[in-house]
Amino acid sequence: MITMKKLLILMMPLLILYGAVGYSQSKEWSLEECVGYAIDNNIQIKQQVLQTRYQENTLEQSKLNLLPTINGQASHNYSFGRVLDETSYEFRNQNSQSNSFYAGGSTNLFNGLQNYNTIRKNKNQLLASELNLQSIKDNISLNIALAYLQILLNNELVSTTGNQLQITKQQIVKTRKMFEAGSVAKGNLLQIEAQAAGEELQLINLQNQLDIAYLNLTQMLELKSPESFRIVTPEINIDTNTIITGKVEDIFAQAQGIRPEIKSAELNLMASEYDLRIAKGGRSPRLSMSHSFNTRYSDLAINPSAPLDNYTFGDQLNDNISYGVGFSLNIPILNGWQVNKNIANSKINIENTRYALENEKKQLYKNIQQAYADAVASLKKFSASMKAVKSMEESFRYTEQKFNLGMLTPVDYNAAKTQLLNAQSDMSQAKYEFIFKTKVLDFYKGLPLTLNQ
Repeated sequence: MITMKKLLILMMPLLILYGAVGYSQSKEWSLEECVGYAIDNNIQIKQQVLQTRYQENTLEQSKLNLLPTINGQASHNYSFGRVLDETSYEFRNQNSQSNSFYAGGSTNLFNGLQNYNTIRKNKNQLLASELNLQSIKDNISLNIALAYLQILLNNELVSTTGNQLQITKQQIVKTRKMFEAGSVAKGNLLQIEAQAAGEELQLINLQNQLDIAYLNLTQMLELKSPESFRIVTPEINIDTNTIITGKVEDIFAQAQGIRPEIKSAELNLMASEYDLRIAKGGRSPRLSMSHSFNTRYSDLAINPSAPLDNYTFGDQLNDNISYGVGFSLNIPILNGWQVNKNIANSKINIENTRYALENEKKQLYKNIQQAYADAVASLKKFSASMKAVKSMEESFRYTEQKFNLGMLTPVDYNAAKTQLLNAQSDMSQAKYEFIFKTKVLDFYKGLPLTLNQ
């Protein structure tokens, strides 16, 4: 029989596991946590990491190409019939076996500095690849921030619409009592109920948009499901007297010196210039040194110092050792005009990478210019929306009082309520648009993405 104490002991691991699961499900993610998780798990980032490793191997290989080449060869041969005795250089009609061993290679002494320039080119391409990785991380961080703010916006719209729906439901109760008392016509009650039905539909649509916003963020985070995923809702206050510091030109000058996409384009330009030097190196004579080591064995061989003794395998290998060193100079004269075409193509590639750098700078300037203009416009829109909301809230309270006294029709009441809801929605949209655009500007200044004020 299992006692209550034993049962509790057996259930304790399950209770701890359940508590841990419940805690993980109730955890709310901050913007910083979302960005960090996305950077650690994003597939595109992992692919760029592999590309960077590939560039590291390419650079390492270009350095190793400076080493001499050494290759070995061993062979075992069977000869039948008339064969040459390599010790006496006489022909014999006898079957024989022989072995030969070779080790050798070459060393590139000079080839127009092509190896050196290849190393410099690959080094710049590696640095560019690392900066491309940082650029991808930055773009993903901005997209995460936008998706995060979209959830906050949709959540605020859901809350606002839900509050308005509760007011309408309360008004239905009041109108029904007034109808039952004979103070208002039944049409007034039906119109208020119709308003509530419309607001319920609007609330459902906004809730669906909120669910989709959560789905988008969880997909960007590479999470399997948005179920139980929630984000932190920070307290965000905007001062309508806020001044956007800095000018577009100043922000661009600062961003131009720190943005990875600009530095990457500059490094690619430098790499293309080294590529031109490599192509020009094809015109230079090439000086190389060869080195070799040989030895051999034959069962026909006779020991010249002791002809009557058996000439062993080891003794033959030791006696037949030969090695040498040689130099060769290769002068290119005509090779299908390949060198000239390679030089011409390298010059074209330099122009192309120079245009790519210029395009990156122009795109950066446009992005900063657009974000700055949007931030200024959204701040003005938010300030105007706040004034409109305050005025409409006061107007709606006055309208509601008159409606409760039967002095206004439901049509006028619903129109005032709809105007208030639209103004509140416009204010929320302007608020989060301003936040995002200012974060983009801060991002270009080199500041981290955060919603902490």
